Amino acid sequence: MYDFRMSTPVVESVLTEQRSFPPAPAFAATARVRPDDLAVLHAEAAADPQAFWAGLARAEIAWRKPFTEVLDESRAPNYRWFADGELNVSWNCLDVRLADRGDKTAILFEGEPGDVRTLSYRELHAEVCRFANALKARGVERGDRVVIYMPMVPEAVVAMQACARIGAIHSVVFGGFSAISLKERIEDAGARCLVTADGGRRGGQVIELKAAADKALADAVARGIRQDDHRAA
Repeated sequence: MYDFRMSTPVVESVLTEQRSFPPAPAFAATARVRPDDLAVLHAEAAADPQAFWAGLARAEIAWRKPFTEVLDESRAPNYRWFADGELNVSWNCLDVRLADRGDKTAILFEGEPGDVRTLSYRELHAEVCRFANALKARGVERGDRVVIYMPMVPEAVVAMQACARIGAIHSVVFGGFSAISLKERIEDAGARCLVTADGGRRGGQVIELKAAADKALADAVARGIRQDDHRAA
């Protein structure tokens, strides 16, 4: 809102929300962290941030190589936490959950037409391992960039997890972007592999992802980029 009688604009926020929507008491009673617990955590974090986060990192994350340095401040303000530790994100998302959550639902998906799919942690783990091996069979290695141009389906999560599992770097391109936008992102990332699908549904329409991917790769090749550097999985 502007007051044109003044030489400088007056900005009035209309987005301030004062309402509160507390959960039902029965639901709140099952929460892992309650308001009183949160206050204690805030106090601990404020008192000794490094000890607080180091404790959580050791308790909640499975480390392949445990860290010995909590916070590297040598290049401040570019801080690095747990810099000498090594871990695998996919392992922490899936493998460490198999013993206690293997048969529990990891993904509950409902498609635009109303189709429903569920994947347990064990099923998701199997799919991720299978796709990780497929990427490796296509020559994708640790440090390679992989562009993921997929509809919003469970396979997109599988592809992301598979990249993390083998140490590849994934770049997700929105499935509604055009072939030109996809080509630019492939080039900018220096991608070695493109993961896509025949198509996907959005807003009642079928989006032809494979056709757009083919055009993007053809345009990239025309610009002198080797076709072998963009293997479609």
